[in-house]
Amino acid sequence: MKKQLLSGLVAAALLGAVALPVSAQNIAIVNGKAVPKERADALRQQVERSGRPVTPDIEGQIKEEVIAREIFMQEAQKRGLETSADYKAQMELARQTILIRELFSDYQKKNPVTDAEIKAEYDKFVAANGGKEYKASHILVEKEAEAKAIIASIKKGAKFEEIAKKQSKDPGSGARGGDLDWANPASYVSEFTEALIKLQKGKMTDAPVKSQFGWHIIRLDDVREAELPKLDEVKPQIAQQLQQQKLVKFQEDLRAKAKVE
Repeated sequence: MKKQLLSGLVAAALLGAVALPVSAQNIAIVNGKAVPKERADALRQQVERSGRPVTPDIEGQIKEEVIAREIFMQEAQKRGLETSADYKAQMELARQTILIRELFSDYQKKNPVTDAEIKAEYDKFVAANGGKEYKASHILVEKEAEAKAIIASIKKGAKFEEIAKKQSKDPGSGARGGDLDWANPASYVSEFTEALIKLQKGKMTDAPVKSQFGWHIIRLDDVREAELPKLDEVKPQIAQQLQQQKLVKFQEDLRAKAKVE
């Protein structure tokens, strides 16, 4: 019965199958040569790390993959391909890749992210994003005169949302009638923020506000206390981010200490 090989699924694991120790228990004998069970174990671990369950069907595919690789390797060895310069160069790159991967894995195991580090990072996030959130709308145009005319028109009864859809240079909010949704006021450019926080709920700026983007007519629609996620909700993301930061610093420190001529 023909079985599909796991080429795509276990390609990354093939390097890990190199130079495995001989086991007393073999998965098969191919042309008189024992194929150690450790090869299948290595591929199984790679599948498990990818998050896929190792079902009986996958187990069978792993065995077929290991056997097929042994057949192909034996043929390559018969043809003397192990002695080619290209093969040796690729093997050296593979050796480097595996060794570096092990170095980084070893560092992360010995330098785990602590709960205290996660809490400190979360507290920084809360401090930077806490307080009040503002729901604002704006109309952005190129010229001050145009902005003043729009303000006059709205004061006479024109609809803010309709003008935003027709005239605003900000395509994202313009399509929504100027709506910028909820945001920390510090997320805007300083000129916009200063004008926004001075407004009363439901009010619009009496004069256009100039920024690097053009001239804004700003309306404050609502204010609320910032709704931030709980620590438990973002703990995995923070841990992953800190782990990556630690690894990057480890790499940078090694490069800084290395004597390169």
